[in-house]
Amino acid sequence: MKTENKIKTVEEISRIAEKLRKEGKTIVTTNGSFDILHYAHVNILEKAKNEGDVLIVLLNSDKSIKRFKGDSRPIIPEYERARMLSALECVNYIVIFNEDKPLKLLEIIKSNMHIKGGSFIEERIREEKELLSRWGGEFKNFELEDGFSTTNIINKVLEKNGLRKDKE
Repeated sequence: MKTENKIKTVEEISRIAEKLRKEGKTIVTTNGSFDILHYAHVNILEKAKNEGDVLIVLLNSDKSIKRFKGDSRPIIPEYERARMLSALECVNYIVIFNEDKPLKLLEIIKSNMHIKGGSFIEERIREEKELLSRWGGEFKNFELEDGFSTTNIINKVLEKNGLRKDKE
């Protein structure tokens, strides 16, 4: 499959997920911004894929990232982020979503497992857990490697270029 063919609309992923469920495939989802793809992202995605047959990445749109992280983000536009993710062997499909949370997509896909990476606030994921439980889906969290984050990378670039003082 050509990598750009991995990027699907909501309608396309709905049909694909239905077919996969009928085939008895284990569908795994994860979501995030994946702005400046890095080592920890790849590790989480590979671990997520190992949990099932198919990995679908629910990718925050530029608009949803701006609402959550401010006007300076994302660094990389959504289509470019989707194309980078699609080049990873472990990623089967990518769907870009505009909402703040992936609840609508999770309800459409009805994944067997939804995976998060890193630390999280329990209240923010409560809705995802409750939604998954409606069809017997499982929520799983994988720890991220310390020191790997898009924010850390941005700060390091700024510091190395004299645009931000090192934090003490």
